[in-house]
Amino acid sequence: MVRTTLSAAEARRVALAAQGFGATLPAAVSTRTLHAGVARLGLLQIDSVNVFERSHYLPLFARLGAYDRATLDRLTTARRGPYLEYWAHEAAFIPRDDLRLFRWRMDAFRDRDARPNRVESVVRTEGVRRELRALLRAEGPMRASEVEHESNVRRGPWWGWSDVKIGLEQMFRWGEVVSAGRSGFERVYALPEQVLPDHLLDDAPDRADAVRELVLRAARALGVGTRADIADYYRLRADDTGRALAELTESGDLAPVEVEGWAERAWVHSGARVPRSLTADAVLSPFDPVVWFRRRAERMYGFHYRIEIYTPAPKRVFGYYVLPVLQDDRLTGRIDLKNDRQRGVLRVRTAWQEPGEHLDAERLADVLRRTAAWQGLEGIEVTDRGTGAAALAGALGVRLVPHASADDADVAEAAPGLDATA
Repeated sequence: MVRTTLSAAEARRVALAAQGFGATLPAAVSTRTLHAGVARLGLLQIDSVNVFERSHYLPLFARLGAYDRATLDRLTTARRGPYLEYWAHEAAFIPRDDLRLFRWRMDAFRDRDARPNRVESVVRTEGVRRELRALLRAEGPMRASEVEHESNVRRGPWWGWSDVKIGLEQMFRWGEVVSAGRSGFERVYALPEQVLPDHLLDDAPDRADAVRELVLRAARALGVGTRADIADYYRLRADDTGRALAELTESGDLAPVEVEGWAERAWVHSGARVPRSLTADAVLSPFDPVVWFRRRAERMYGFHYRIEIYTPAPKRVFGYYVLPVLQDDRLTGRIDLKNDRQRGVLRVRTAWQEPGEHLDAERLADVLRRTAAWQGLEGIEVTDRGTGAAALAGALGVRLVPHASADDADVAEAAPGLDATA
């Protein structure tokens, strides 16, 4: 694509097409289709909140429609499977062979942990890490809960971790252990030689080459983006990203472009296309690449988005676990979903139309019907809270249910963006 300027609408369509939106949903989603979907995105961010569905399942559903989650489980939890976990954005599933692109990050984490303000925990766990290496070598891959001792008791759900857990996480950051699938959503740890091909990490590119490749992949996945957008995709430093952008521009892989309404310079991938129109209907995970960088979502879609899980219930504006509604190239609304597994009902606890947008309730109703069927739920329930609730209930042919105060008593199952390993 040779363009020096893009309108705001063109930029949205470029971005969404690059992300896999706008294509006809496949009649059936095969394993090959799932692989292609992950390859397009580059990674699936992991999050443990399960009030509706765990986050890593949702981006593929948004782009491909209903698929067998057990198939994705097999791909992401097998000890020598095609995917494993690392800190690629936040904790994320990535293609196994891509781990080599993060060898430099492992070294950077080790250097960071050696700083005076952090080194105390590294020194304290030195003996534990030595014992863990010996244990994993003797017993094979294990979960943290299999090696923690009763004396190592957590003082809280996300702090006061035992030295065993701290040691494993240090080793995981540094590449001394790697993920070997999951068991009950708990990460399994292994020595690299137990699950990786020979010399995968030894043959890793240096930092500059790896960052350049990650910048190229981020730009391809985004279609068009600013330096900050592109850096955020794999959580790269701005200066590293800037150098890579200059090199990729010189090579012709990327081109600078001005986007209507964007104050910052942007780049477009050479393979990006500008659809004349784009049809899309989806609800998005809070950790979908379309919206995970909140500054980009606001700049591109006028969509101010914050997660309210940890906001006290009386101060929440939109709800507990709110998902953006994508319709064509606009974010037209947001809905708070809960999977009521005991009753077999998909509960829409709030439904909102974005100011200045048109939320097509009929189209959203179709998406929710497909979503409920994918989740194995028999019905959909809509509460009476939100500017889009009445229209959505009408489109679904259901009565509005009074908003239950008990819904506001939800507590977070895990911190957004953090990896739940227990």
